This record gives sequence, C-alpha cells and structure tokens, in this order.
Amino acid sequence: MLAGQDLDIVGDRISAVEPSGNAAPAPGAEVIDAAGMLAIPGLINTHAHVPMGIFRGLAEDVDIETWFNEYMWPLESNLTADDVYWGMQLGLAEMIAAGVTAVADHYFHMDRAAEAVDRAGTRAALGWAVFGSQGAGGVEKTSSFAREYDGAADGRITTWLAPHAPYTCDDAFLEAVAAEADEFDLGIHIHAAETVAQTEASLAAHRRTPIGVLEDTGVLRRPTILAHCCGVTPGDIELMAGRPCGVAHAPKTYLKLAMGAAPVLALREAGVPVGLASDGPVSNNTLDILESLRLMAMVAKHEAGDPTVMPVAEALTIATRESAKVYGLPDDLGHLAPGYLADVVLIDLGGAHNQPPHDPAANLVYSTRASDVRTVICNGEILMRDGVLLTLDLDEIRARVGESMARLSRRVPESRIQLYKPS
Repeated sequence: MLAGQDLDIVGDRISAVEPSGNAAPAPGAEVIDAAGMLAIPGLINTHAHVPMGIFRGLAEDVDIETWFNEYMWPLESNLTADDVYWGMQLGLAEMIAAGVTAVADHYFHMDRAAEAVDRAGTRAALGWAVFGSQGAGGVEKTSSFAREYDGAADGRITTWLAPHAPYTCDDAFLEAVAAEADEFDLGIHIHAAETVAQTEASLAAHRRTPIGVLEDTGVLRRPTILAHCCGVTPGDIELMAGRPCGVAHAPKTYLKLAMGAAPVLALREAGVPVGLASDGPVSNNTLDILESLRLMAMVAKHEAGDPTVMPVAEALTIATRESAKVYGLPDDLGHLAPGYLADVVLIDLGGAHNQPPHDPAANLVYSTRASDVRTVICNGEILMRDGVLLTLDLDEIRARVGESMARLSRRVPESRIQLYKPS
C-alpha cells in the first residue's frame, strides 16, 4: 500500500518506487496523476466460479444441499460454452471495477473463459472443473486444458487441475488426478471440507476426513488450492501445515449459506496460508474482494470473541502477500516493489465514508468500497481509467447475458448435472 510515492512501470513489471517528485519519467512515458489516491497491489480472488454470475439471484434463502440439488446443478444443465464466455466477461468487468486483477477460477468450458480473460487483460489461474462420474475422460479434460492453456494470454493465464471435491470424486479418480499433476508438474484446485457435516459424513463413510482423503490419494503432495475448509479438524490443520497447500477463504458465502466459519486464525498459526476469495456470484452475489476482506476480519474477531485478533496489518497481509501465495505467484504478485508484476489499483479516499484519513490502512479494511476504485492496471496495461472500463464493453455484455436469462433460469431437478451428498 503506497501513498506519497511515485511508481515507475516498465513493460509488465514495477521498476522503481520513489518518494513523490523524485522520479523522472522516461521520454514518451505515460504519467497517471494519482495525487490524493492510495495505490494498492491488484486484489487477488483465490477461488471463484466467475461465469456463474449469469445465475445470480436464482438460488436464494436455501440450505447448501437444496442449493446444489434443487437449484445450481439443475440450472447448470442449461449451460453452454457461449454462456461461459459472456458470463466470464460479466464477472471480469465487475472485478476490474472493484480492483480485482487476478482470479483463480474453477468452472466448465474454460477454453471460453480463457478467451474472455485474454480480451479483458486480467490475470487468471484457470481450472476446468470435473466430477468423478466423468471417469478417465474427466481427468483428461482438466489435464489437457491445463497443459494447452498454461502461459496463454501473454503469460497472464496459469492453469490448475480442477477435480470438484472429495464427495464428488472417488479415491481412484483423485489418485488419477494426482498422478496427472505429478507427470505434468501441475497444481490442483479443489473444494475440501466445506462444512462440518461433510467432515462428519466422510468420517462415518470412509473413516477419514476430506483432508485425509486428499492426503491418501496424493492430492496434497502437489501445490493445492483448498477452497473453504470450514469443516477441517485440528488434525487436518496439522497435516495441511506440512503440505504445499493454501486455503481460499470466502466468508460471505459461509454466512449466506450458514456453512460455519473456516478457522483462519488456527490455520495461519499453523503456517497454512490463507487467501481471500469470493466463491461464485450465486452463493455470494458479488465478486467484491474488499467485501471479503472486511467480513474476514470481523468474523475472525466474532469467532474468537476477541476484538484484538486479526488486526488491520494482518488482514492486509492476507489480502495481498498471502493471497498471492495461495494463488501460486508469491514472488510476482501482492506487493508494490521493484521486480513485481505491475498489477496496481488506485483508490480514491476522498469520499465522506473515508474521512478524515487518519489511518488509510484501516480505511481500506473497514471503510473503502469497490466504487472507490478509480484506475486499474494489470501486467502494466491500463484496464480501467477514472472509472471507465477500457478493455470490455459492458453494454454488449449486459445485452448478451440478458438474451439468455429465460433459458438459463429453467430449473428441472431431474436434469441436474450432479447429485450433492456430503460424503
């Protein structure tokens, strides 16, 4: 987080950070006047299903089992590749406007999602989601996508294997994914221990927790993004601490679906990195990482019964350096310093809700809104200037998504793409 500094960008990286007025712009360089603004690293969303924005508002006020079985998985039987393309653009536009420059996305038709990322100019870690019911073809689908698209969009796209979860993927399927990850040096992005009920069901059925299943099948020997982890046990945390994994934390989804709370303090105390996430726009309704930041800090205090835990500096570390670690680029993202990738967000602190600016860091955690984001740079390119999107046409996106609303909202439970059972 910078104020009173000049930031020099050459190509796709930050070349220098100096006190304001000391830098001499190179001939022909573009100068952005950010006087009175706060510069932060581009925000990172470590777990989302961005194209699900096309279903926003269609699964409200239900429990998690009903959410899956009666709403989302029937609705997703309507999904086409074009829906993913336009839904991804919709979500990327929302995230750019909210200062989110990188997202780890876990969904279907990810070749079309990659097209949208290329057009938007953002950064993404993409994984083609698959279920165990797809067998060997599912393993090949997520692997072939990862191998083909890693490094796409001028290096802005990285890729992960994306099995859905231990409760939708049997041991043999997870073992096959882990073997594929070993062979091609890939990471794995997966939902794990989303609720205490899932953990209890797994213990009853398999005598192992979901984290234990991932350990036994070899998944955890690979770099792994573990989404949610609200149901992890102390033993799970001890195991995770010795593996190259991180937890993607999406507190708004947990509150909205009454899933419980991930033990963020215990995870971090054990050395397990935690990154901020939105989850999908149907369980969250926004892709706003500033909102996730605020909720994370407050839920941690509430769960601990102690307002001194999760101080501002710690919350910001999670939002920046630690999210970059979970995302898989700890040496490139999450910090405004020479050598880091030029993902930069300028925030206007002039609004009444940010005044007086006694503590800009506290403002960022507890006061700042997504609408305070003014300018967004990713990979050294300007994606939004003074609140105006430059790479995406929001009017076109709205029109294309709107054309599909009636078809996408048809809900026939018998046509669901998968059945949710907690183990």
